[in-house]
Amino acid sequence: MGDDHSSARPLRADARRNRERVLQIAQEALASDGLTISFDEIARRAGFGVGTVYRHFPTKEALFEAVLLGRIERFVADARALATAEDPGKAFFAWFAKVVEQASESQALCDMLDSGAGMKVSLQDDLGRAVARLLVRAQRAGAARGDLAGEDVLDLLRGCLVAERRARARGATVRMADVVCDGMRVKGA
Repeated sequence: MGDDHSSARPLRADARRNRERVLQIAQEALASDGLTISFDEIARRAGFGVGTVYRHFPTKEALFEAVLLGRIERFVADARALATAEDPGKAFFAWFAKVVEQASESQALCDMLDSGAGMKVSLQDDLGRAVARLLVRAQRAGAARGDLAGEDVLDLLRGCLVAERRARARGATVRMADVVCDGMRVKGA
């Protein structure tokens, strides 16, 4: 990712705190405002000059990558970890619901998952493979419908994120992930 400092000398404690503050504020700003948030606005909300933000993240894309790609990489890692779960159906549906719950809290993360903009092709491929593996195991266990493909699941995930965000905006308690998961289950399972 663009925030790798392994080849640079270690950050001083105050610089490390500033960097963490910028990441925290950027994550909050991206969640509420999406990818349109400016560097200047992130710096203002963090209480820093824009130079402090640029010192840690030379481009807006590098900052967004540090915040968003790390979250998607965790979704992929979680899917991989669940790929050997004892109950494949439970693992598949729990992963889907968890991603919807966590991603729907961030407009920018929803935007990235929807469009793929800013996401490396290799990460998109990793996500697709991890989802497909979970799905195939759930299908073999008789828990998930056999007529679904991994791309269908990703499309349902994207649609669910939009529906979940809209439901939250109007204060509804409907769990979109539950509805979508019910539709992906084998009838009677």
